[in-house]
Amino acid sequence: MAAAAAPPWPIPWHGTLHLILADAVDEGLRDSNPATKRRGRGKRAGRSRNRGPEKVVTDALGILLTAERAALLSGRDDEFVAVMLKGYTGMRWGEIVRLERKFVRPASVRVEWQLYELDSGEFERCPPKDDSYRTIDTPKWLSGLVASHIARTDSASCPCHEHAYVFRGHGPANGAARHVGAKLVDVARRADVSPATVSNVLNRPGTVAERTRTRVETAIAELGYVRAGRSAETAAHWRRTGFATWLFQPATTGWYPKKAPQEARPVPVMADPWPGVPARGRNASGRADACWLPIARGLTPHGLRHSHKTVMEELGISPKLMDERLGHEDGSVQARYSHITARMRNRLMDELTEQWEESLAARSAMHPRSPVRALDALLRARQE
Repeated sequence: MAAAAAPPWPIPWHGTLHLILADAVDEGLRDSNPATKRRGRGKRAGRSRNRGPEKVVTDALGILLTAERAALLSGRDDEFVAVMLKGYTGMRWGEIVRLERKFVRPASVRVEWQLYELDSGEFERCPPKDDSYRTIDTPKWLSGLVASHIARTDSASCPCHEHAYVFRGHGPANGAARHVGAKLVDVARRADVSPATVSNVLNRPGTVAERTRTRVETAIAELGYVRAGRSAETAAHWRRTGFATWLFQPATTGWYPKKAPQEARPVPVMADPWPGVPARGRNASGRADACWLPIARGLTPHGLRHSHKTVMEELGISPKLMDERLGHEDGSVQARYSHITARMRNRLMDELTEQWEESLAARSAMHPRSPVRALDALLRARQE
């Protein structure tokens, strides 16, 4: 049997086994495919399915305030625009990260790809989940916000895929993820020591016994190991965990998470300008004037997708249109016999615009200006 060509995106081992055995069935080498996933197999059944906590959702004002705080934590507009886009379209995380500039249209965004983050820290370009290619309508104000962001930011292609994306990562690039050749763990295996010992040889050689140090140095020479170091470049893409832990969670809860040796702590902010700019550097807590109150404890980036679905349910939007926006597929007879009209789309855009204007008015009532450039421009335009 000829070997099947490897797909250009990562799939789980069970999926690989399923494909191999499916080919064997097609070739008449097997009568059945034992790797076929049975309906409901592996899932909790009955009432136990609902034992997990429900996703926390928020409203239009919660999305706006979260987006503003995330931008204040990062010190740029990317996070503000991304959170607003996710909250008003329900796009998946990988689809937001993978959104190319050429797929942003005057009244919509096109979902063609997503970025899948591997354990190695690298990103694989692959189709959206369940092949949910789609065009998502966007309100006029949201299209303008994304277009303005694109016009203000660098259009250079990322080094990993050679595509120009709408958003770039936050913080320094991970040099180790792009490093070609032997890594520190390879040196540790060759010298039969721990990675910590290799690190000590490189950074504090006087703390390591001479015999061990010689063995490690020999392994470094044999493998041609070169330290990757930290890059001065900005990371090409957000890391899911880094974004959720150090930007999104502090924005929604007002607290930084625990990270040894520090315990969880409030985000220290300087009171002016409102709503408070995070204080950084040595003795930040001592110099701060206040800390943020929580917006929605437990809200996650994926919770914005749930929030968008919930808003559409409240508005009485057609299930067919909701599934189209979220990339879901309903194979029922009812779904097959229902269709989406231009009137349905226009009504949804009008309702989302009304919610946005109400949230912007509520934010303006708190304070007429914002230290976030993109939001400040929207607030000033509203007052004119």
